[in-house]
Amino acid sequence: MTQIESKKGMFIDTTLCHGCKACEVACKSWNELPANSAPSLTGNSYDNTGKLDGENWRHVKFIEDISDDRKDSRWLFLSDSCKHCQLAGCMSVCPTNAIIRTEFDTVYIDHDTCIGCKYCITGCPFGVIEISHLSGTAEKCTLCYDRLQAGQQPACAQACPTDSIEFGEVEDLVTMAKKREQYLQSAGYGKAQIYGDKNILGGLNVFYMLEDKPEKYGLPSDPQMPQKTMVGGYWSSVFSLFAVGLVSLLSFRSYRERKFKEEEETTTGA
Repeated sequence: MTQIESKKGMFIDTTLCHGCKACEVACKSWNELPANSAPSLTGNSYDNTGKLDGENWRHVKFIEDISDDRKDSRWLFLSDSCKHCQLAGCMSVCPTNAIIRTEFDTVYIDHDTCIGCKYCITGCPFGVIEISHLSGTAEKCTLCYDRLQAGQQPACAQACPTDSIEFGEVEDLVTMAKKREQYLQSAGYGKAQIYGDKNILGGLNVFYMLEDKPEKYGLPSDPQMPQKTMVGGYWSSVFSLFAVGLVSLLSFRSYRERKFKEEEETTTGA
C-alpha cells in the first residue's frame, strides 16, 4: 500500500470559468492525447467535445440555463474531470488492483495491470472512465502524476487564464473554497455551494464551487459507491445463473429420459 505523503487536489471555481477550453488543450498537449478526429456537432451547445472518455480526460461543459418562461438565460461552465474520490468506486470494483492511490492521495490507473474489463466504468458514479481505443485499457485524468512527481502543478491548472482551477493541498483548498462560498452568498449568489466536501463520497480531491444545484451541471446530488447501488444486480445475477443451471439440468434429465424410452421401445419392437 502506498504511503500518502501529501493530499493534493484541485478546487475548481465555476463562477470564474468562461469556457475558453485552455485546460482541455493543455491536458491533451501534455498527456499526448489525440485530437478529436472528425468532430461532430452535438447540437446541444457550443461545446462539441461531448463528454469525458478515453481520449478526453478533461471536458469543459457548456450549460445554457434558460428560465421556464424563457425570459432569462445564462451560461454555466464546468471544467470536468476525474474527481479522485476518497471513496473511489472504480478502485473498489477493480479485480486486478490496477487502480491505486498514489503518494499524493490521487487515484491512478496502472496500465500494465489493467485488463480492460470495464468494471471501473460501471463503478464510477460520474461517468469519468472509458476504455481507450488506442491503449485498450481504462483511461482517465491522472492529475498529471508525472508532473506532481517533478514538483509541478497539473497542466490544466497552469494553463487556466482566470485561476478558475486552483491546485494545492486539499485542506488548504477547502479553506479557500469555504471563504469563497461565504463571499458569493453575501454578494447575492444564494445558491452558491461547494460540491465535493466530505458529504460526497468521503470528500473529492477535485471539488467545485457551483452557482446552482449539482443537477444543473449534470452532477449527481448524492453519488453512491457501487456496492450500494449494484448489490441488487449482483443477487439478480446469482439467481439468474442458478435458474439457468436448474433449467439446463432439468432439460438434460428430460432429454436423457426421452432417449432411454426411445431406445427401450426400439429394443422391444425388435
